[in-house]
Amino acid sequence: MNENRLIRNNLLAEQIIKGLESRNMKGYYVQTKEEACKKALELIPEGSTVTKGGSMSVLEIGLADALKAGKYQYCDRDAAEDKRAAELFAYDADVFLGSANAISQDGVLVNIDGNSNRVSAIAYGPRKVILIVGMNKVAADTDAAMKLARNVAAPINAQRFHLQTPCCKTGKCMDCKSPDTICCQFLITRYSRHADRIHVILVNDVLGF
Repeated sequence: MNENRLIRNNLLAEQIIKGLESRNMKGYYVQTKEEACKKALELIPEGSTVTKGGSMSVLEIGLADALKAGKYQYCDRDAAEDKRAAELFAYDADVFLGSANAISQDGVLVNIDGNSNRVSAIAYGPRKVILIVGMNKVAADTDAAMKLARNVAAPINAQRFHLQTPCCKTGKCMDCKSPDTICCQFLITRYSRHADRIHVILVNDVLGF
């Protein structure tokens, strides 16, 4: 990575972590995917019940594979025959893993969901939430984070799932009401009432969408 970009990301990460702390959330900053996986495992006691949403970031850092190989009660939603049961498992899990579609420089998390199992688990249920967030998801403020989530994450995810939404053709949000829309629920997490529940691992890499 270019040295100037590295310096900028390091400084920006410090600012985001301070913002998270002011919102009763915990933030961490690592340079590599491997370090992100290691940090996440440090936050998950052996024997914990663990599951995830449809996060690509969790897969990209190797965390899902590490949990399958470790001493954890890992519910693999992606491999489950009964996906609804796997999604409901999250609400009483010790740990829920995911990412954010965007995060503001002052620590506000923005997530958009279609089925809403992911955003509802972030909001309430699991005892601990660990989010893996690449620095590509950082936006200047909450409004910019919402625009980033709607115009980058949503169209790419709609294309990934081969949906018939306008954004699949235009590459940007069309504020549609298509039956296939994945922009059903918007979750803005500006504060966590419960201390030590939401943990955000910032990664100096491009992760997810």
